Amino acid sequence: MKIFRAGEKEFERYLSRMEGRGPQGSLRLERKVRSILENVRKRGDEALIHYTQVFDGLQIPIRQLRVKRSEVESAYKKVSPDFLGTLKKATRRIEKFHHLQSKRLIPSLKQEERGIELEQMMRPLERVGIYVPGGKASYPSTVLMAAIPAKTAGVREILMVTPPQKGGISPAVLVAADLAGVDRIYRVGGVQAIAALAYGTKSIPKVDKIVGPGNQYVATAKRLVYGEVDIDMVAGPSEIVIVSDGSAPPSYIAADMISQAEHDEMALAILITNSEVFGREVRKEVERQLLSLRRRKVASQSLNRRGAILIVKNLEQAVQLVNRIAPEHLELAVSWPLALMGSVKNAGAVFLGPYTPEAIGDYLAGPNHILPTAGTARFSSPLGVEDFVKRTHLVRVTQRALGRFEKDVKRFADWEGLEGHYRAVQVRLRRP
Repeated sequence: MKIFRAGEKEFERYLSRMEGRGPQGSLRLERKVRSILENVRKRGDEALIHYTQVFDGLQIPIRQLRVKRSEVESAYKKVSPDFLGTLKKATRRIEKFHHLQSKRLIPSLKQEERGIELEQMMRPLERVGIYVPGGKASYPSTVLMAAIPAKTAGVREILMVTPPQKGGISPAVLVAADLAGVDRIYRVGGVQAIAALAYGTKSIPKVDKIVGPGNQYVATAKRLVYGEVDIDMVAGPSEIVIVSDGSAPPSYIAADMISQAEHDEMALAILITNSEVFGREVRKEVERQLLSLRRRKVASQSLNRRGAILIVKNLEQAVQLVNRIAPEHLELAVSWPLALMGSVKNAGAVFLGPYTPEAIGDYLAGPNHILPTAGTARFSSPLGVEDFVKRTHLVRVTQRALGRFEKDVKRFADWEGLEGHYRAVQVRLRRP
């Protein structure tokens, strides 16, 4: 990892690069994704089977696309009792947090004035699809994070798609899906899975919204089908920014940087500190811890390619940089984290103090780990119950109340050149 000091040209150059780290999908990739989407739209299940063979190397009959209930039940026997207990514990904690979210949603707003009733209704989506990656690792935690808020919101039917594996879908993923209330599971992944959820096939019904992370192909596919269906976000590589004043042991900071770097070669891990001595200690500790890491190659590439240690004058400047970067995960590993929290504007999730590693948020804390990436924390929020409901406005006006607005409607209609709008009011005010 490189060390950059505030005031130097390389420091600002690195920051500018990180600010512009949003999705940079190539035209070639987008054309390929569009081709797959269109093929699935036209050929349905036949295309799903074709692409599953091409990209996953597996030939699956159409009748086996959907995972049977018996497979889910047998998955429970393949998960150790200890891990099953952990999955249930995580489920309870995530459900508890998202139920608190649901209580804050206003089911209806009602306002009345002479002859006018205005109301807002909240309704859950009918059918949602969740995408669970299955390439480089198994992610039962993502199943819980995607499905539980949908279930809490009252979504009628939850579908899950995940890439097929030669050894079968991870038992932990199947168990997590069952615990979270997923209704149907399909062994299909990649762009073709997004297309199936967006357009529908004979085997997989069309959904109203698609949520969940994936690789650049999946992210591009989600972006391209938006409008046909809703999506949660276009997710990028995992990322973390850690602000430290040197009060936490270097081993803590190094471990947390590695915990994100091991996700993907394009993951982003940054330490911002006001002590260069501490920054160098963390870098040495990262090198030491990498030696015993199973995913050392992935983490090393990530840290060498995109990771950095930024040396600043003070913690106030550190928070300014945080707001520029707008990270997915932010750790305030400082003596007084709450003193800085008031200045933090842009971050997906914030972890306060030396004993709150980002990893606890990934698994068991309760808040969602599907978070805005690539700087979108400037305007986006974590996945939550509110993402699975929609608002409907109701308006009721009496004839007398309508008359109070006749002249105002006419002024608008005249200005905008929409005569029919005024007539629609005028005709209701004529006496029989």
